[in-house]
Amino acid sequence: MKYLITLLVLFSATAETVCAQASKDPRGFDPAFTHVVYFWLNNPDNPRDREHFETGLRTLFKDSKYTRTNFLGTPPKASREVVDDSFTYAMIVTFESAEAQQAYQTEPAHLSFIEKTAHLLKRFQVYDAQGLNP
Repeated sequence: MKYLITLLVLFSATAETVCAQASKDPRGFDPAFTHVVYFWLNNPDNPRDREHFETGLRTLFKDSKYTRTNFLGTPPKASREVVDDSFTYAMIVTFESAEAQQAYQTEPAHLSFIEKTAHLLKRFQVYDAQGLNP
């Protein structure tokens, strides 16, 4: 009986995990237009600056009408010389089109993010790419 209960608990937990993973984002990665930005903070070791910046990006992700896929990350310790790990944060957002990305540039959520976080930045670098098979 104990074996049966344990088996049912394990099955239930596994099914719940699979269902949760499948329903996270039904759109998945939108390959039409990618906007990648690397940020270098003035004071990357300052916990308050980091929290302020992360809050600003998460607010942008939540409030933007145009972004599809939203990613915020930090560099892992580089294991190869060709890997640049000098940045503080990486942001990857995708758009359904170049026109949506252009509209994002002037939307209130994006302009507010810039206004609230620009003073924290030493540098940022932008890479945009249009998908070959959107």
